[in-house]
Amino acid sequence: MADIYELSIALNLRGGLSDEEVAELRWHLGLGPKPESLHIVPAFPAVVEAENGELVVVDEPVPLLAEQGVAWKVGGVLVSALLSPLDTRCGTWALTVRQEVHPDGFASTGELLTWLASKADDRHRTATGDIRVGWTRFCDSERFEPLAVRNGEVIWP
Repeated sequence: MADIYELSIALNLRGGLSDEEVAELRWHLGLGPKPESLHIVPAFPAVVEAENGELVVVDEPVPLLAEQGVAWKVGGVLVSALLSPLDTRCGTWALTVRQEVHPDGFASTGELLTWLASKADDRHRTATGDIRVGWTRFCDSERFEPLAVRNGEVIWP
């Protein structure tokens, strides 16, 4: 059995994102090329075996929310969409994501979600100060759990 979670995000992001931020976000969503430098999630450490057999840590950047098409474990379709303030009625960036994530990817995905929370429109802030960024669901469950960022940290299931 795979430890796969469905991740659903529906956020409005305040205007004022820089061109560099938009480019990096678009790359993470599979909507654009990889920028020369990454700042939202700056490092992607991976352990690999070197030619001499030693384990070494390398930086292997991968877009975090870029899968498109039929979902492997959660059913339905995986998608990421981002509309600019010019394309929305409310003057904010509109972001919708439905992806499959494995707990091994929670750390790097959490960095991206924390950044998104810092850019989220105030309507996503709860009375306790958490930023509601979306929902998660274990692949074999029928119940969705709220996903929030609290004090700069994602509260994973």
